[in-house]
Amino acid sequence: MKTVLLVDDSLTQREMIAALLQSHDYAVWIAEDGADALERARQISPDLIVLDVLMPEMNGYEACRKLKEDPLTKDIPVVICSSKTTPIDHHWGKKLGAAAYVDKPSYEEELVKTVQKLLGQ
Repeated sequence: MKTVLLVDDSLTQREMIAALLQSHDYAVWIAEDGADALERARQISPDLIVLDVLMPEMNGYEACRKLKEDPLTKDIPVVICSSKTTPIDHHWGKKLGAAAYVDKPSYEEELVKTVQKLLGQ
């Protein structure tokens, strides 16, 4: 079973996205912010990370950059899933190393397809 680290500060979003991924047979680990994501990614070495942008203390862009700079996590694909949906938001996500950018709130089908594609399923 492939593991996904889900990073979102919203309990509601975490529950909805986790349930979606679990319904497609992914094991889901949770982090509540960018700093927590960095620590958990190093600990569990997930197959993929789903990362929100708008979070307190360390936003998703900064977390993505740090994940891609760290030798232990640089090869883990990152999917940004955010309500920041402008072309410049997508540009920054890709520039900082995200493998894909999925827009909230209508993300369900696109997120599952993106995760499956990046994990070769």
